[in-house]
Amino acid sequence: MTIDDIILKIADLQTSADKAYFPDGLFESYRENNILHYRRPDTNIFFTAITVFTLNNIKENLSETSQTLIGKITKKAIATYPLFQNKDGLNTYNFFQTKPSQHFPHGNILHKLNHFKIPDDIDDTSMVFLTKQFSQEEAIALKDKLVMHSNGYTRTIENTFEEYKALKAYSTWFGKKMYIEFDACALSNMIYCLLSYDITLDQHGNDAIKYLQQVILSDQYINQPFRVAHHYVRTPIIMYHVARLMAKFRIEALEICREKLVADMLDYLRRPNLALMDRILIETSLLRFNISFEKTELVDFSKEIFKGFYFFIAGLLTAYENPILYKIASSKVFHINWTCEAHCWALLAEWMTISSQKDSSHFLQP
Repeated sequence: MTIDDIILKIADLQTSADKAYFPDGLFESYRENNILHYRRPDTNIFFTAITVFTLNNIKENLSETSQTLIGKITKKAIATYPLFQNKDGLNTYNFFQTKPSQHFPHGNILHKLNHFKIPDDIDDTSMVFLTKQFSQEEAIALKDKLVMHSNGYTRTIENTFEEYKALKAYSTWFGKKMYIEFDACALSNMIYCLLSYDITLDQHGNDAIKYLQQVILSDQYINQPFRVAHHYVRTPIIMYHVARLMAKFRIEALEICREKLVADMLDYLRRPNLALMDRILIETSLLRFNISFEKTELVDFSKEIFKGFYFFIAGLLTAYENPILYKIASSKVFHINWTCEAHCWALLAEWMTISSQKDSSHFLQP
């Protein structure tokens, strides 16, 4: 299968999405918990936005045909963004549709409970800003809003390591009454967003970077990934986000992590029974850093290779600041996992594109 074939497949997935659950322009995604035999179609902006972001990052290296298709995919996706915009028309965005609120849609219980109604967040907002052009004034206003929802501004974080509670880093959430949370992947995305708009980082942004720096240097992102990134929870995904940020922007506070991050990724590749998609994420990250290693030779191009891969999760007990509840929040019983076939294909296209630009003389059969 060629990269052009994959881009065409992604375009077809956008066109063929079930319109009973997914407005035109969205990619299908599903939330599930296999332990609880739970699976629902999930109408969200997150997977559409991150798929478009991934495709546009490789667009200039693709054929004219694929570039045209990605342009069409992006235009259709952007047309759905108003459905997820802040309910008062502000330039922040929600995971779910907002007017009216449709949190955890198409289910039987969670959408009835206000406890699971979530505010706008930095993850979705950063991806919208990165895939749709906003003005410099709007980007500055976003930075100012981030400050008002940072740690210590009105509330103090509880669910993190003790040594980070004084950091004035951004919280995942924009809600005034929402708890403060640090998520390494969400912070990586927002820093990427701000730097893309040439925003000079203030103490809050620099503290977010310090958080990324310290969770890597301390091995916390390897030993306790759930506490480091509540919504991504796995080390290869944290590696992928931080490496993507570092490959795009030179950030001195993160450069001291580069050698260790590379060593950790190479060590991870040596782990027995490493899942294929985790291998793809780590190899993509190493390729961004121009590191030589034995690359995977992919022989199966069916969607079966994505089975069991979750890029994003929701922890049903993460919001509780009670130490006992938080202690059991990392259990998979209390996690809802999201799947999105289109995003998986985009990750594969990204890996293939970057691989084609590097030395491909050594391969390792998975």
